[in-house]
Amino acid sequence: MKLDSKIFDRIRVKPDKERVQEDLYPSCEHPGCQRPAPHKAPKGRDREGQYFHFCIDHVREYNKSYNYFAGMPDDDVHAYQRDSLTGHRPTWKMGVNRQAADGPDGFDPRENMRANASRRADATQRSRQRKLLALEKRSLDVLNLGETARGAEIKARYKELVKLNHPDANGGDRSCEDRLREIIQAYNVLKKAGFC
Repeated sequence: MKLDSKIFDRIRVKPDKERVQEDLYPSCEHPGCQRPAPHKAPKGRDREGQYFHFCIDHVREYNKSYNYFAGMPDDDVHAYQRDSLTGHRPTWKMGVNRQAADGPDGFDPRENMRANASRRADATQRSRQRKLLALEKRSLDVLNLGETARGAEIKARYKELVKLNHPDANGGDRSCEDRLREIIQAYNVLKKAGFC
């Protein structure tokens, strides 16, 4: 058994790095260089996916002189850069390509999804209405409103009832003061509860 065999290079405590790289990588494609070539460099435009294999010194030298647009007219370079903003995919102004929005057969595949989403949103809004507390229900009864009354409807009813039951509106009659006090307290309860 030979102890300096390549078979043992990967399990050695201090392996010979150059010899391991020679086995793992092809030799450098630069003329006259036989070192291992772990670095890939693109071959150029119209040869995508093809690479040169270079050692570290020659890949640095290649990268300094590499130009993807070499030999391309300026107008073509500008057109390429402009198209790269959209990933070289076709684009249209809003509303121009109706066929793409509806699909090839005129059927919009997202229509069912939109209907389902709105149905789910309505269901969650209905389920979010919390159960009324006894004091809140009594306050709505004082204002002669249903359980679904909110915001502007409560304020409008409050203003209407205050104008009707205020002593100044009744020629100084103080018999409606208790009713007015109930209305104001009911409104304050609803306001604190977040109904208006």
